Amino acid sequence: MDHPYLSVRGLQAGYGRAQVLFDISFDVRPGEVITLLGRNGMGRSTTIKCLFGMLASQAGEIEVGGLRTVGLPAHRIARQGLALVPEGRQIFTELTVEENLVATARGVGKGASGRPWNLGRVYEFFPRLRERRSNLGWQLSGGEQQMLAIGRALMTNPRLLVLDEATEGLAPVIRDEIWRTLAELKREGLAQIVIDKNVARLLPLADRHYVLEKGRVVWQGDSQSLRGRPEIVQQYLGV
Repeated sequence: MDHPYLSVRGLQAGYGRAQVLFDISFDVRPGEVITLLGRNGMGRSTTIKCLFGMLASQAGEIEVGGLRTVGLPAHRIARQGLALVPEGRQIFTELTVEENLVATARGVGKGASGRPWNLGRVYEFFPRLRERRSNLGWQLSGGEQQMLAIGRALMTNPRLLVLDEATEGLAPVIRDEIWRTLAELKREGLAQIVIDKNVARLLPLADRHYVLEKGRVVWQGDSQSLRGRPEIVQQYLGV
């Protein structure tokens, strides 16, 4: 079995005196897709902030590509091959589509498939971005902005893509396109961590699931196991 590309052990973190994460542990292996599931406020986004060095952890270990990253600055962690598609997209609204993509480009290394991500490949993947390449970020629809956020992350040629609520607030037809995109990226061998509320769409995509409740992993298992435990979905996700 492949050594984990990302390993999190006993992660604890919080904000001021409020502790949010108490004991979070999980792995992501090369090419694997996992989910972090749970209601809002249960620690999913806080976990992601710790992975990227945006929030200092209080205890525990994080290892990315063999490097211990706790205490390292965010830009150093990103160089290990992590890329984030943040909640709310956070594109540069006053830059064009092409300027957004070029701004994050990192030519070192190749994508998980062995082909480097560059402008041509992102435009091949998202033809709509090619059509809108001269438009400013604020002129794009929500769906186009989400494609741009994913394309911008891919331009860093990541080994692990993290998506925080990537389908939130999108029209159903656009959500379907995003799910197809994530499935294609998985087929190419790109590891992913996906935070989303749509369990039905996550089940065929992900290899393993981690359910968070009040800063702890209360259940973990593969998609077949989760399908057979509807009470887990109801109790901890409310769906």
